[in-house]
Amino acid sequence: MALSLATNRQLTNFPPISNSHSTLHSPSSFPSSPPINNGLISSRCIRWRMKAKFPSRNRESNPRVSGTERRGLSRVCGFRSEESGSGIHRGESESESEEEEDDEEEMGDSVVPERWDVLGLGQAMVDFSGVVDDDFLERLGLEKGTRKIVNHEERGRVLRAMDGCSYKAAAGGSLSNTLVALARLGSRSLGSPSLNVAMAGSVGSDPLGGFYRAKLRRANVDFLSVPVNEGTTGTVIVLTTPDAQRTMLAYQGTSSTVNYDPCLANIIAKTNILVIEGYLFEFPHTAKAIMEACEDAHKSGALIAVTASDVEILGNHADIVFANGDEARAFCQLSSMESPISATRYLSHFVPFVSVTDGTRGSYIGVKGEAIYVPPSPCMPVDTCGAGDAYASGILYGILRGASDLKGIGMLASKIAAIVVGQQGTRLRVEDAVELAESFMDFHFESSKMFSDV
Repeated sequence: MALSLATNRQLTNFPPISNSHSTLHSPSSFPSSPPINNGLISSRCIRWRMKAKFPSRNRESNPRVSGTERRGLSRVCGFRSEESGSGIHRGESESESEEEEDDEEEMGDSVVPERWDVLGLGQAMVDFSGVVDDDFLERLGLEKGTRKIVNHEERGRVLRAMDGCSYKAAAGGSLSNTLVALARLGSRSLGSPSLNVAMAGSVGSDPLGGFYRAKLRRANVDFLSVPVNEGTTGTVIVLTTPDAQRTMLAYQGTSSTVNYDPCLANIIAKTNILVIEGYLFEFPHTAKAIMEACEDAHKSGALIAVTASDVEILGNHADIVFANGDEARAFCQLSSMESPISATRYLSHFVPFVSVTDGTRGSYIGVKGEAIYVPPSPCMPVDTCGAGDAYASGILYGILRGASDLKGIGMLASKIAAIVVGQQGTRLRVEDAVELAESFMDFHFESSKMFSDV
């Protein structure tokens, strides 16, 4: 989870778009790209990319954690260390028991596969979700309902104050939600080969870093990056008051740093789809590393999927883009009154596969100037957090399993999102994933052609 807003960016390097819902630039004014027929995806379509040049970025430094805060984090996360020597509180252990049981059921062997079906490159941050009252916020001088970046001293102060409160710690982040759902959809129990899913990012050598890696591993998502020596793992603290308002505090730590070393380059060379979390482009010092990763990924034949974030990655490298309606409109410089279908059509002239969600109104899939509408799946909303992450997992699963029916892929993604929205928590449950994947594969083998690109 991060506190940056992708909707603030605009795609100023793209040609202007007409304000009409239906009038777009003539197809002749765009680079040529493969056709789509009746919602079936061409095997060449995902390979087509627009080439452009954009400016480079600068680097920043990352603060280090103090010994006092390290001891506080050890207590909160329940890890014993030489410094703290204290374990998890009873209430904290119980708050995680349900997820632990779910994860432990999935743990498989630790054999490194020859290739990775999906590698996610993103922010590795531990989420702390706590229920507090208004007095708690007042004592800490926090304004209810706000979102802000905090330094490591502020983070330590808040976490120490949470000691004794009802809260839960989890391996959080938008990308990890997508990867865990994808791994659960691709479990080997379905008869098809299991999907090999991994993540790369930056965690510290602190207890939180070990916690993050262990939680993903239990969900069959391998975390492949080595912990940063003396680094501090990023966190997001979500404080919910009885009126359901959320106050969010983000500490980036090492999570905003990506080092493109030979080890990561070797992993990317063995990857089918590289998924990049767009939030990373909010940190200038990561841009160069990501660009290098994208270039090598395409050289090795991998597809690149990104969450909406930055002009550079969309224009130069993206094969698949995930965005919500607001983000898509911002990229195309459309007003909030415009329909997301216009933005979907427009973006699909530059990115081979565009996925745009529009909340309760449904979603769109765009390929070569055409947009296919996907109606929403019925559900009783409980918590909308993580809906977009779940939707993205369905799109990726459909592509990896060889589906060519765009509408069918979109319907799977919509069903996954609806299930997550109808529950507490952002993670797709194992039993739901198995049922959805089995239903989709039955439909896929009966009605769609195999997609040969992946």
